[in-house]
Amino acid sequence: MRTNLSPVSGRHHLRNLTGAGVATLALLAATACTTSEPTGTNSAPAVRPVANLEPGDTSRGADNFYTSDRVTMQPVTFKNQYQMEIAGNLFVPKNLDPNTKAAAMVVGHPMGAVKEQSANLYATKMAEQGFVTLSLDLPFWGGSEGEPRNAVAPDIYSEGFSAGVDFLRTQSFVDAERIGSLGICGSGSFVISAAKIDPRIKAVATVSMYDMGAAARNGLNHSVTLDQRKAMIDAAATQRDVEFSGGPTEYTSGTVHELTANSTPIEREFYDFYRTQRGAVTPDGATPETTTHPTLSSNVKFLNFYPFNDIETISPRPMLFITGEKAHSREFSEDAFQRAGAARELVVVPGAGHVDLYDRTDLIPFDKLTTFFQTNLG
Repeated sequence: MRTNLSPVSGRHHLRNLTGAGVATLALLAATACTTSEPTGTNSAPAVRPVANLEPGDTSRGADNFYTSDRVTMQPVTFKNQYQMEIAGNLFVPKNLDPNTKAAAMVVGHPMGAVKEQSANLYATKMAEQGFVTLSLDLPFWGGSEGEPRNAVAPDIYSEGFSAGVDFLRTQSFVDAERIGSLGICGSGSFVISAAKIDPRIKAVATVSMYDMGAAARNGLNHSVTLDQRKAMIDAAATQRDVEFSGGPTEYTSGTVHELTANSTPIEREFYDFYRTQRGAVTPDGATPETTTHPTLSSNVKFLNFYPFNDIETISPRPMLFITGEKAHSREFSEDAFQRAGAARELVVVPGAGHVDLYDRTDLIPFDKLTTFFQTNLG
């Protein structure tokens, strides 16, 4: 069992490229031994806000670090198909009938985040409704294995969700035929990618979804030009040479570390979650300077990621897409909805932005998620 991640070397840099790097700066900021029974203690200390940061905007029920006395939370680890150890938190309703097997779901965090950011909140809330839930750190992020840290590997990210299903199907109190998946932001596209080739995922929901491939290739509203995309590719290729020769790792995109008069609304939106007490988390082995930032040399892997291709093949398994009325990412949920098969639904939350649906419990439609999974997981 891996208990500590390798420390991040001091020889790293954060580079925001001109052209494609600037255009995609906000896109990735939403930017992480199997046992037959859970291992570890019955509970673990909650990750709390970092004390020396500004509080952030905690209006409209913002409660990223929510805990519930109606749910038990237990840290677990399990292997994915590539024998990488995945770190997760298993949430079980305290009133779970021991004579029945419960429906369950895997919950994924935003791209560049960790399970303590948004995923644990959703997993806790859904466990309160009677589901067994598993939040996980995507490979290369948080407590999960994968080197180098913060590497982009969409296929392995998607595999993480199938590995979560593997784990849940071995639990004695879970109905192996009633497991769904919920992806927030970038994990929405990873969940879709997983479900296309894993029929054990019986229902799929996404919230504030990013198509991480389209975001990298095209930017928001197709704002990235071909020349900008080529510049991003060239920069990544150059950086591979540097790192292969022993040079320092460079990081890109992610959330800015300070706001200026020129900061964009999207930068401000992410900053208020990731760089304040509202949602900031620095996992073991990382530093505040590297959180949310993927490695520059691997970031181009998203250019080959097309999660919505063949999305209709998931049908007749149902899909729910939740987005905010004011979300800068709304185009991705609408695109997926248009392409999906017959068993689909799009919910637009009035007045909500992209990051609002990470933690603002007054806006997140947990009742809709509950109804969706209760109906479709039996």
